Amino acid sequence: MADALTVFEAFAAGVARTPRAPFLCTEAVTAKAYGLRAGETTWGEAAREVARLGAAYAAAGYGHGHRVGLMLENRPAFLFHWLALNALGASVVPISAEMRAAELEYLVGHSETALAVVLPGRGRDLAAAAKAVGSPMVVHALDEAELARTGAADDARAAPAFTAPAMPAPFGERRVGASTECALLYTSGTTGRPKGCILTNDYFLAAGRWYAMLDGACEVRPDAERICTPLPLNHVNAMAFSTMVVLVAGGCLVQLDRFHPQTWLESVRLSRATIVHYLGVMPALLLAAPPSPAERDHRVRWAFGAGVDRRLHAPFEERFGFPLVEAWAMTETGAAACIMANRGDRHVGTSCIGAPEAFVDVRIVDDGGADVADGMPGELLVRSSGPDPRRHFFSGYLKDAQATEEAWKGGWFHTGDVVRRGAGGVLHFVDRKKNVIRRSGENISAVEVESVLNQHPLVKTSAVAATPDAVRGDEVLACVVTREPIPEAERAQVAASLVEHALARLAYHKAPGWVAFVDTLPLTLSQKIQRGELRALARTLPGEAHCIDTRAMKRRRAA
Repeated sequence: MADALTVFEAFAAGVARTPRAPFLCTEAVTAKAYGLRAGETTWGEAAREVARLGAAYAAAGYGHGHRVGLMLENRPAFLFHWLALNALGASVVPISAEMRAAELEYLVGHSETALAVVLPGRGRDLAAAAKAVGSPMVVHALDEAELARTGAADDARAAPAFTAPAMPAPFGERRVGASTECALLYTSGTTGRPKGCILTNDYFLAAGRWYAMLDGACEVRPDAERICTPLPLNHVNAMAFSTMVVLVAGGCLVQLDRFHPQTWLESVRLSRATIVHYLGVMPALLLAAPPSPAERDHRVRWAFGAGVDRRLHAPFEERFGFPLVEAWAMTETGAAACIMANRGDRHVGTSCIGAPEAFVDVRIVDDGGADVADGMPGELLVRSSGPDPRRHFFSGYLKDAQATEEAWKGGWFHTGDVVRRGAGGVLHFVDRKKNVIRRSGENISAVEVESVLNQHPLVKTSAVAATPDAVRGDEVLACVVTREPIPEAERAQVAASLVEHALARLAYHKAPGWVAFVDTLPLTLSQKIQRGELRALARTLPGEAHCIDTRAMKRRRAA
């Protein structure tokens, strides 16, 4: 496996080693949600489906130098298309199905995607986005039959016909290898639009190899684990960690459509999952359910995640019978600077993310860049140890060399996260320094939401910040200055209009859950929003008469 230079080569090695073993498990809840056949797909069956798609892409002229957008949710089709394209040297751009017009227009225009392969019914949305930004991107909407293919017991129908656009300029070297771009993942912008992280094959392989070599509380048994995750494949956790460890170490991936609190445990039990992935909101929702004898009727050995409420960490482990092992990483770092509490005392209930390993150098600094004393909070700076500080990190932000170099100022990657070092060198997560709202594991850029709200005809200006939420961690709160005063009796109606405006243009989780009508915003002398003052204000506004609760409007919607 160490000889693999691409994601596809890692997959091919697994196929050669265990062709008849299960590679993908589509459990009943996910199968019903997606209209798929429940059951397992072997490595060999998956390889045949990947080869079928690869032949179609190759015949249409796709290869190194192309980016292909994939709006395929958490379906097996996403993995098959990714692997087929990777074998040809093409890069994929995962596109969340939650995205709406403004988000799609930005992504399509910025990424210069040549082709978008999308869900039935979303082709028109992507075509409209391409037209709005003047992109020549070709859109191919899969039909229901094509989308329902799982690789298991599928017939040998001809591959779908793709239309090849004009060949764009190549990214660089034409030979496909470790340094070839594998994916372009967008991470929330903290001072503007989301940034496109360029990720190579080497980045993904390093993540899978790091995961496969875990020890302590997190041993991974070769060709034996069944790894279950509800996290979206357009995020780094599912794409670079749970998927890649299966490609590197073998075993079976149980990719859920999303997290369903009422059925998650049943899905875990019936899929015979041995390792599960979580985000902080999940343990809280599972603990809120009435106790059941079935809670320990599972094969889970440990869970990989981040952000569990420190007050719920120990109660969850006691009730469900497996450890929640906290870790820290970013899209930009991948596994190159991943820190995990898998060894020794995990310091349950203290937001401990473990001690850094030898392959990563760490500094904790104050606002002036000076190292802080142990026990004091400061910004976490990281880099790879050895001669290449950027080894296995992201390759940079697409079309933003200045932001890339700013992030690497002084030869250290500035994470924007605040931690403190405790006894024995373990790190404890404290807070986020960046202007990002963290709602149910989703990073939300305040600036992105503000740009949409400011387009509403009644809005003069707006400012968005996080406010605490007992279930979601953070909720989006928008302070709005309207062009004309809004009578108290009409505030709820206007707030609903603002949220509807946002829901039509943004993923539902980004829309405001609270709308506060204010006369002025906290501004600096240069008329910039005082983010620190705004965050403090946002914590106090819910419950005030001029702050309208719109959380009930935030629901997933059909396209």
